Amino acid sequence: MSFSLDPDFSSALGKFGDLLDTLAEAPIGDVDTRRKNGAVVTQALFQGRSFPSDVSFRDFTLKSSDQEEIQLRWYQKENSKPGSAILYIHGGGLICHDISRYDLVIAKYVAASGVPFLSVNYRKAPEFPYPIPIDDCYRAFIWLVQHSQELSIDPSRIGIMGDSAGGGLAAALTIVARDKKGPSLARQILLYPMLDDRTVTPDPELLPFIIWTYEDNLTGWTAYLGNQVGSPAVSPHAAPARLQNAKGLPPAFIDVGELDIFRDEDMQYAQLLTDAGVSTELHVRPGVIHSWELFAPDIPVSQRALADRVRVIQEI
Repeated sequence: MSFSLDPDFSSALGKFGDLLDTLAEAPIGDVDTRRKNGAVVTQALFQGRSFPSDVSFRDFTLKSSDQEEIQLRWYQKENSKPGSAILYIHGGGLICHDISRYDLVIAKYVAASGVPFLSVNYRKAPEFPYPIPIDDCYRAFIWLVQHSQELSIDPSRIGIMGDSAGGGLAAALTIVARDKKGPSLARQILLYPMLDDRTVTPDPELLPFIIWTYEDNLTGWTAYLGNQVGSPAVSPHAAPARLQNAKGLPPAFIDVGELDIFRDEDMQYAQLLTDAGVSTELHVRPGVIHSWELFAPDIPVSQRALADRVRVIQEI
């Protein structure tokens, strides 16, 4: 039998059908059109959804390696006792979005878990290629460690979490932190992470379903890596799938849809981690696509995923 969409997801996705059909076609390398399309889709996804009344946020800034200001946003649930914390890195194919587009996503995790989150507005390619985005994220991690007393958190209980390109940056950050032999992360929570710059050959079984396409993937990775994309020179600090030795990395949780072009690279990364003795929980959600829960947060498969993610967040 061939793949098919989860019936509940198919029904929920239907209301976005006309919107998706109106998006401008973007040839390989066209970052501007992808940014415009991404803004249209995210606006539609979050329209009418309310910010949890028991979650508030405040902004901070840190200085980048080139003395630019990087925005940080700290989300906390009312009357919660922090203890642990999550550094969140948002998605967008390495080229799109900012932290404000993820306010509702992050606030939902904070409301459900009671654990505070820090989101980092890392700079995007191609204007800011590798290693600038991962350096911004690493500096946000160090900032969180250094401000742990002020924020009432235990610096040994900081987890890293991200979705899509943010999931790839989150995975990369655990490698960078290990290799720098500085503060360590307690857990990595990777949501359909973008890990491998070599995922550019179409799988015909997935083509009818994908919304983040192989052309999109090549565009994002090329913006990030330039002419090194696909070459043996790419570092695991840039594309974590290039990692050879996963020993010493924090325990992992990986969540991906069955109909996502990242499925195979995510499964292979889980295998790499477990082969190195890194405790890893992997979920491959049947019948759903990339970022499915943003399109359909209330269907059963999305609720199961949310429960699993919240459980892991609370375990840190």
